[in-house]
Amino acid sequence: MKKAIRASVLRTKPVPLIGLLALLAGGCGYHFAASGSGLPPQAKTIYVATFGNHTRFTGLNDEFMRYMKDEIANHKRLTVVDSPDGADLVLSGEVLYNQAIPGATNPVAEPIVYEESLSANATLTDGHNHTIIWISHGLGAAAEAPVVASAAITTSPYFLQQNLRSQDIAQLPDIQVAQTQNGVARTQMMQELAQDLYASMSEGF
Repeated sequence: MKKAIRASVLRTKPVPLIGLLALLAGGCGYHFAASGSGLPPQAKTIYVATFGNHTRFTGLNDEFMRYMKDEIANHKRLTVVDSPDGADLVLSGEVLYNQAIPGATNPVAEPIVYEESLSANATLTDGHNHTIIWISHGLGAAAEAPVVASAAITTSPYFLQQNLRSQDIAQLPDIQVAQTQNGVARTQMMQELAQDLYASMSEGF
């Protein structure tokens, strides 16, 4: 049970129709395959600088960086390197916002579902002449986590991706339901944001 949220994206060139369609589709939880057509054709390596962290959660930026590097590596268009020296591209940015709020309550106003959201700014720079190739502001993603067994939709794709079965989660105490589902939701949220950021960066929208 997840969804992407987006704010304005600054662009260095007009948006082609396919870029607009990708933005709209991303908001519905669908992703176009990122071919890398918006990247400089001669670029082969990328250095991912440590993102700044403007949230109150220590280490959140480091956690997101692992997903970001994995997403870049999975596409095999660019090789992630450990130093900016000689890198063709440099990706930098900042994690702006992270919050979990109640998304649904029971009849006595106790939260049974929480929605966590995450947003970031990012900039792609030419590693040789230091010119900005692409910049994005406020790209974000969110995921919902049930914190009691009765709120879990065990037939949803969100739940079926887990190792739990419906009878398993029904037997867990609420604190374990909350821990497991919050962890899954956070993973999906960070993967979603990394996927959207890579797609936007590599296609130039």
